[in-house]
Amino acid sequence: MGSPEIAVPALKALAEHYDVAGVVTQPDREAGRGKKIVMPPVKEAALALNIPVIQPERMKVPGTIEQLQEWNPDLIVVMAFGQILRRNVLELPRLGCLNAHASLLPRWRGASPIQAAILNGDSVSGVTIMQMDPGIDTGPMIKARELAIDPEDNTVTLSEKMAALAAELLIETIPAYVDGTLVPQPQPEEGACYTGMISKQDGMMDFSQSAESLCCKVRAYNPWPCAMFEINGEIFKVYKAHRAENPENLTPGTRTVSKGFPAIAAADGLVVFDELQAPGKKVMPGKAFLSGYRKWDN
Repeated sequence: MGSPEIAVPALKALAEHYDVAGVVTQPDREAGRGKKIVMPPVKEAALALNIPVIQPERMKVPGTIEQLQEWNPDLIVVMAFGQILRRNVLELPRLGCLNAHASLLPRWRGASPIQAAILNGDSVSGVTIMQMDPGIDTGPMIKARELAIDPEDNTVTLSEKMAALAAELLIETIPAYVDGTLVPQPQPEEGACYTGMISKQDGMMDFSQSAESLCCKVRAYNPWPCAMFEINGEIFKVYKAHRAENPENLTPGTRTVSKGFPAIAAADGLVVFDELQAPGKKVMPGKAFLSGYRKWDN
């Protein structure tokens, strides 16, 4: 059970080692300005592997549990599926349900652990394989492995690393879980925290905050919803930025130029825009943006 790109390596690895009876993923959705119907990456991978796929809007949709019963799985593996599993699903396979979660639990339980780790300036994250229970990422842990977060990592690059690690860890963990060598251990409550769904509005930049926290926001929200700021009612998107000193002690929110790049003063420094996108334009380097936006520091 999975949906986005991050879950594809896990599916492919499982298919190499086991008989995957079926895949459950989210329904096809409209995407982009053209509203083209796009299938989830996990569905694309499953079809290429000739694995049956179902796409219920909700797990309680009639026929869903019946299909799972027909597949009669020994084990259900979940990664970034996007739906809550109720007890009737969790108890269906004889070996239960395992979740590959993209954080070191109990830190960053919930829907957006990769973004949360970057947003909060964590230097390390990882993948935890846990036995699922009815809670939100609260089940007992089986195995975890750390992964360093590079200062340049954004959600795209860290997700790629997490995807590879999760696939590797699942293949390493499942045999020992099945034969009882690895026994699930309860999660500690100390350090537990949650991260919810991300909305488009979360990307808006507040320059009364620290420059470092805003640069973390740029990395965390690349590619979606993207860090954004507004000038005269127009929204500008930021894809890459770094912090610099504010030698003129400019008021937060003041636009300026730093070594040929557009920048805005924040609470304790400048947010310098390495890559950004003006309304209706392509993403471009900061210096190229300045050459076409003459009124930047007016």
